[in-house]
Amino acid sequence: MFKKPDEEFVKEGAEQVTSKDIEKVVEKSEDIQKKFSARGPLKRFIVDAKLLTALVRDWRTGKYRQALYGTIAAVVFALLYVFNPLDIIPDILPVLGVVDDATVIAALLMLVERDLTKYRGWKEGQLMLEDGKH
Repeated sequence: MFKKPDEEFVKEGAEQVTSKDIEKVVEKSEDIQKKFSARGPLKRFIVDAKLLTALVRDWRTGKYRQALYGTIAAVVFALLYVFNPLDIIPDILPVLGVVDDATVIAALLMLVERDLTKYRGWKEGQLMLEDGKH
């Protein structure tokens, strides 16, 4: 019997995240985003996936440190879960294989909503600053 992918599942997974996992998300961010751009249940989270991978990248480089480590760990866990084709329900199973991935991302978004909203505002401010420089 497997554990239902919900907020508690994401929290427990986040406790196992290491600095190597954070590096892996940064290195594989394009590949992770491609998993979201495929057809199916994950497609609705494509904008979130870009924001989540950017959050991890900006946190890792030190550009954005307002998010707690627990938030970053939860994001990393969920993104690596989606990236792993052999998670609870293997992705080779049509539709069902990505439904669990979408469930994990939905649980993550509920868990980190406040932090993600703050980061989105910060990121938009950074983009406006960059536009003003040119």
